[in-house]
Amino acid sequence: MKRLAGYPAVALIGPRQCGKTTLAQSLHGAYFDLEQAPERLRLDLEWDQRIQGTDLLVLDEAQSDPEIFPRLRAAIDQHPSRHGRFLLLGSVSPALMTHVSESLAGRLSLVELQPFILPEIRDTAARNRLWLCGGYPNGGVLASPRFPQWQKDYLALLSQRDLPQWGLPAKPQVTDRLLHMLAAVHGQPWNASQLGQSLGLDYKTVNNYLDYLAGAFLIRRLPSYQPSIRKRLVKAPKVYWRDSGLLHAILQVGEEKTLLRQPWVGASWEGFVIEQILGTLACDDRHFSAYWFRTSDQYELDLLLDMGDERWAIEIKLTTSPSPSDMDRLMKTADMVSAHRRFLISRRKEPIGDRKHASCSLDWLLHCIAAHEL
Repeated sequence: MKRLAGYPAVALIGPRQCGKTTLAQSLHGAYFDLEQAPERLRLDLEWDQRIQGTDLLVLDEAQSDPEIFPRLRAAIDQHPSRHGRFLLLGSVSPALMTHVSESLAGRLSLVELQPFILPEIRDTAARNRLWLCGGYPNGGVLASPRFPQWQKDYLALLSQRDLPQWGLPAKPQVTDRLLHMLAAVHGQPWNASQLGQSLGLDYKTVNNYLDYLAGAFLIRRLPSYQPSIRKRLVKAPKVYWRDSGLLHAILQVGEEKTLLRQPWVGASWEGFVIEQILGTLACDDRHFSAYWFRTSDQYELDLLLDMGDERWAIEIKLTTSPSPSDMDRLMKTADMVSAHRRFLISRRKEPIGDRKHASCSLDWLLHCIAAHEL
């Protein structure tokens, strides 16, 4: 609502089924689903009436109707001081952002909505399920019997229908294989040539496919931080599945005790923690850039946040009792990037340290962010 009060139009982007439509409809505006031809016709016939009225106009899957963007620009320019007029919803950022940059640059504020994160969930059982099931409202975090079948159906629909409609040139079988391979390299530095050899594709094609998956909010590419220091640095980005439930479903993990036995469980926990931190910062409307960092002699930060006026160095361990040497290594690595705050995130119950240097739980760090203590 704050963004709508300050801009003529707001674009609410995020993955399918994360709750964009439910949130938009709760605002009680005039709603149109632009994926549906009858809805596009209805909007066309009612356009003049709608833009002269005072109701919020909600346009779902706006990228499905490219012709709407020049009309929106004209309507906004006619009354540029009227705010809160248009709410655009989109599930694939490249297509939507192309139209926005061409027609609505400077007229629109962009807001990303992600699946549920820990600060948004109060029920203890649901909070305990979030890592396993992921945050999609219908995916099991609120009703556990739906996991993991809901996630499998969701990915099948994306690869067979949505991604091809959004422009991904790969056949569904190739997309499915790529998704499985991306699950296998979750949390690892990106190597397009290696995956391309397995798929029979060149690295440029694989990178192009990854662009679509990142644009559909399935995959996060975390770039490598490259400070000017006298050490060789790893330059490749890391790739993560943005939702842990989708990752677990594609790897055939349906319950937590099975998850904890997997050799890759640490990488799963790492990706989950990163998404919770970035999601909480975004919900708080904080401006930041996110990276990872590794030297050739294996000094590493799982997450480095550049907040503009300070840097946060974060290391993540799946343990209830991190060792003093873990904190010592974090402090030494953080010195290399001149980090102002250093956090060792584990599953320990009580934090040790303060708001600048702490060995703590994820809940403690998220609470500090939400309470504006950091």
